[in-house]
Amino acid sequence: MSRWSSALLVAVFALVAAHAQPLSPAQGPFVITGTVVDDQLQPVAGAALTLERAGTVVGRAVSDRDGAYRLTAVRAGEYAVRVSAAGFSDTTRRLTMRSTMARIQLPLVLTKPGRTTAPEPMPALAAATTPTGATFSRDILANIPSARDPWQIINTQSASAIGGGSASGTQISGAGRGGGAPIPVMESRGNWNLDAQPSGDTYTPIDRNRFQRTINHPLSTFGADVDTASYANVRRFLGSGQLPPSDAVRVEELINYFRFDYAAPKKGRPISLTTEIGDCPWAPSHRLVLVGARAAVPAPREITGRNLVLLIDVSGSMQPADRLPLLKTALGLFADTLTSDDTVAIVTYAGTSGVVLPPTGAHNRERIQQAIAGLGAGGSTNGAAGVITAYRTAREAFIPGGVNRVILATDGDFNVGLTGRRDLLRLIERERDSGVFLSVFGVGRGNLRDGTMEMLADHGNGNYAYLDSLQEARRVLIREGQATLEAVAKDVKFQVEFNPAVVASWRLVGYEDRRLAARDFNDDRKDAGEMGAGHTVTALYEVIPAADTAGEWLTVKARYKAPDADESDLIVETARRGGRTRFLPLASAVAEFGLVLRDAPRDIARWDALLHRLDALDAPETLAVEIAELRELAATARGLARLR
Repeated sequence: MSRWSSALLVAVFALVAAHAQPLSPAQGPFVITGTVVDDQLQPVAGAALTLERAGTVVGRAVSDRDGAYRLTAVRAGEYAVRVSAAGFSDTTRRLTMRSTMARIQLPLVLTKPGRTTAPEPMPALAAATTPTGATFSRDILANIPSARDPWQIINTQSASAIGGGSASGTQISGAGRGGGAPIPVMESRGNWNLDAQPSGDTYTPIDRNRFQRTINHPLSTFGADVDTASYANVRRFLGSGQLPPSDAVRVEELINYFRFDYAAPKKGRPISLTTEIGDCPWAPSHRLVLVGARAAVPAPREITGRNLVLLIDVSGSMQPADRLPLLKTALGLFADTLTSDDTVAIVTYAGTSGVVLPPTGAHNRERIQQAIAGLGAGGSTNGAAGVITAYRTAREAFIPGGVNRVILATDGDFNVGLTGRRDLLRLIERERDSGVFLSVFGVGRGNLRDGTMEMLADHGNGNYAYLDSLQEARRVLIREGQATLEAVAKDVKFQVEFNPAVVASWRLVGYEDRRLAARDFNDDRKDAGEMGAGHTVTALYEVIPAADTAGEWLTVKARYKAPDADESDLIVETARRGGRTRFLPLASAVAEFGLVLRDAPRDIARWDALLHRLDALDAPETLAVEIAELRELAATARGLARLR
């Protein structure tokens, strides 16, 4: 063949290649994964699955001993997944594979023949109509706590209604305005479990972070934390005229209550990183390092719907106005914000659990409001049974590629049930891996199980918020509802490597219960924190500089997974001294508030210095209200410290 013939042949091949259609995301192939369980969420092995398109079988799979299955080589289009197993009724789920779904999860539930999950009848209440369209009894509406007057929360219950004592066996004294009852507290319980129920609020003890010599320990690794429960709980204590127990103060949750305006993530990435280095107000010879992360806000078209299951504790301990009545009002307001793609179910638990409202489209708003208004409290607390029912309901209404979340609202009083702590945690972890995440909202005072609720949220890839008022409930559910409900990244973890030539020693401020081993950073099997749409995470390091402070101080690495992914991606950023410290002044003030409140609440000089800093702070306008409240809380804490 002549060189001209060869050239002509090459040109022809090039022309064909130029006009050929590459394998686009719309063509696939895709993967469908999931687990098959029974109605108690136990894995079903040996279930036969067929994938059908237009009546033709295009794929088959059999679930393994863990109930897991995998269907591969799936292309875009409409499908039916049919499941059968000996001793169970057959079931069929229909789904649409879109071009953006390289991999989707589809958890499945099989039931025994004749078994149903019919909703329980709802009790009728004499009711008054609210502006939201929900209905609530008049005595409830008259006693809903409001953040505008925190003393109202304290006066809604008598001391006999809450009972309990402090860690020393006596109640913490403190009479608020109008003679409010003191809040019983039992702190620093190391070996707590879900069945042990002491009187008084309980908190997991905090093992304070200590300084580490960089030459020996250059790496710091921890998981993201977007919980804000500690801030609202601290506000509740101070509003009642009491200093909080030290273990109730989680400094990272105080800082993360404030949404810093970090740079938005670059296109294609769900999170971004920001670093700053500046002065340390409480130790002039030290420095502070800020590490901030911000999650992206997905476009509406990227979310294919929200499947929300409200798991409501209706046991007898939920009767006071700052518990179930508060939740009912908040959920009524939230229901009015649902979009047409949302589906809501309500599961309740007391001595038994039941589906009060099966999965219902948001277009049937009146039915949702009636179900909320009909909730009433009474009985013991079989929390484990409620969790099983809620996850089963979420599986049955699962939206592939959408938001699938159980929202548990409780005072944390899990005092009845056959499921032990370890079994319950394993169940929550399995469901987390199936694509159903868990958020926890805590309410009430006097028997708050703070450690239990934080633990459940951590294992469920969710967040934990404490609702001390209707305003806080609106912030969590409505104003920041997208961040609360829509995850954009999971298993988010950070690793900071300090330069020993510049940093002599360091300590992480807060995040004591989020610490990870250095090897866990690159281990995608290791669970870490979730970040919702628009969430920000802020971490501070207090560092002691070496003699030479020129050059790079540290390298920050972050790993994250997409909500339906198994493998993580990596972001790396270095930090050196210099430049404007835009976010550090406020972040350090919030951190110092937490450190003084936790470790030195009676140090009046430190309170005075902090209040002076807050007065001089050049506050961003978007956080003006929060900063004003922070100053009021600091002033209140100072005043209480002087009284005692």
